[in-house]
Amino acid sequence: MAGGRKQTGIRRSDRLFDLIQILRDGRLHTARELSECVEVSERTIWRDMATLKASGVPVEGERGVGYMITAPITLPPMNLSMGELEALHLAVAILSEATDPELAQNAKSLAAKIDAVLPENTGPPAAGWGMAVHPFAFADARTGFRHMPLLRQAVREKKVLRIAYLSLDGTKTTRLVRPLQLDYWGRVWTMSARCETREDFRTFRVDRIENVIDTGAQFRDEPGKTLAEFIAAQKASKVLK
Repeated sequence: MAGGRKQTGIRRSDRLFDLIQILRDGRLHTARELSECVEVSERTIWRDMATLKASGVPVEGERGVGYMITAPITLPPMNLSMGELEALHLAVAILSEATDPELAQNAKSLAAKIDAVLPENTGPPAAGWGMAVHPFAFADARTGFRHMPLLRQAVREKKVLRIAYLSLDGTKTTRLVRPLQLDYWGRVWTMSARCETREDFRTFRVDRIENVIDTGAQFRDEPGKTLAEFIAAQKASKVLK
C-alpha cells in the first residue's frame, strides 16, 4: 500500500499508515529510504517517526542510523472475542472525539493500554483474523465499521463481494473480491483479498471502502487464490527487498 506512491494531497495520517506498513517488515530503514518511498523530505520523516513513537508505535532508531519496528513487551493476552474487540474499539473511537477534553484523553489512554495487552499477530489465524499492537488513528476506523458484519460473514462463508473503494490518491474503483482475512492494526482494519478485477492479491483499508454488495456468489479455494498463497507471496516479497 506504500512503495513510492505520489503523496500530493495525502493526509498525514495516511502517510503515517504507509510508513507503518513499510516498517512492519522488521528491517532497518534509513530516513532517506523512507522519504523516497512516500515522497517527502527527510526532515518530514524525522517528525513522522517522532509522532509514531509518541503515539505508542514500537519504533526504534534515530537520525543517521535508521528506523525499525520492534515487538514490545506485553502483558498476557486479553480474552476478548472479535465481536467484543469491535465493540470496545468503536466505543473508544467515539469517546476519543468527545467534547469533554478529560473524557477524550482518558479514552485515548485506555485505548493505548488495551492495545498494549492484545496478542501480536505472529501468523495466519485459522479463522482468518489477525491482530497487532500498533496504536494509530481513532477516527478513520469508525468509518469502516458499518461494513464489518458483511465483511466478517464473507470471510467465514467465502462470499464474493463487490466493493466501491477510494484509494489514498482519491481514485474511485469498483472491485470484485474474494475476502480472505481481516487484520487489526490498532484502530485501523485492513482486508486482504483476491481481487478478481485486477487478477491479483490486494490489501484494502476497511475505512476506505465506501460500499459493499453481496453478489450472492460463493468461491472455493483454488490454486493461486488462497490465503496461504497470499501470505507466502508477502513473505517472498520481503526476502527480495
